[in-house]
Amino acid sequence: MSNLRLFLKQNKKVKENTKYAATKSLVDENGEPLLWEIRPIKTKEDEKLRDECTREVPIPGKPNMYRYKLDATEYMTKLAVASIVFPNLYDAELQDSYGVKTPEDLLKEMIDDPGEYNELLLFIQNFNGFSALDDKVEEVKN
Repeated sequence: MSNLRLFLKQNKKVKENTKYAATKSLVDENGEPLLWEIRPIKTKEDEKLRDECTREVPIPGKPNMYRYKLDATEYMTKLAVASIVFPNLYDAELQDSYGVKTPEDLLKEMIDDPGEYNELLLFIQNFNGFSALDDKVEEVKN
């Protein structure tokens, strides 16, 4: 016999924010990389981000026919911005110091090393429960 009460909201575990050293180029007074605060996003928030990054594109050879295509680069940037709590990427003073006007542009200026940027995106994906296809292949092999 199952207990439906176990599924009630008050029994659901809450995932806490985490810290991550996103870049080696921003350090404290001891030379240690600054820690960024990352939060988990909710499913509804993720759906909204995906919708914002999905476009209708024409199907070649089929006039007036379209398909939906996710702009993965834009989506990953928006996912990162939505997940980063600190530093506040919406802060006007911080944006001004880098000469940008959007949180997405600020993130790319603050982490201008492509390797570090990709590592941050991968960390945020994993933290939010997404796993890479390579991980799934290894899981199936074992």
